[in-house]
Amino acid sequence: MKYVLMVHLPDAVPVDGDPAAEMRAYASLKADLEARGVWMGGQALHDRSMTTQVRLADGDTLVVDGPLAETAEQIIGYYLLDCDDLDEAIGIAARIPAARHGTIEIRPVWDYESELDDVD
Repeated sequence: MKYVLMVHLPDAVPVDGDPAAEMRAYASLKADLEARGVWMGGQALHDRSMTTQVRLADGDTLVVDGPLAETAEQIIGYYLLDCDDLDEAIGIAARIPAARHGTIEIRPVWDYESELDDVD
């Protein structure tokens, strides 16, 4: 089953410890996930101030800069994984260094491509 693990952090995360050690922890986690064959992709995201929203209203394209809503947390990155089950995804989420300061949201990926094939 494919899962997206979205990494949420508060806007004001305290800087503690060694930043280089934290980056090594992320690299080690990624290497392990690749070796286990569950890694499908993932990236860090720019600050939400870089957000652009697109909406359609009465046939017009509306473009708005900035986040949809002001919140205490923002999504700072994501992992795309192919896990055996939710328990495996939860175990991986608990290993993401940002989980110490924020929240890891796990969401199953809906395989709409297979459903689109059924439409034809």
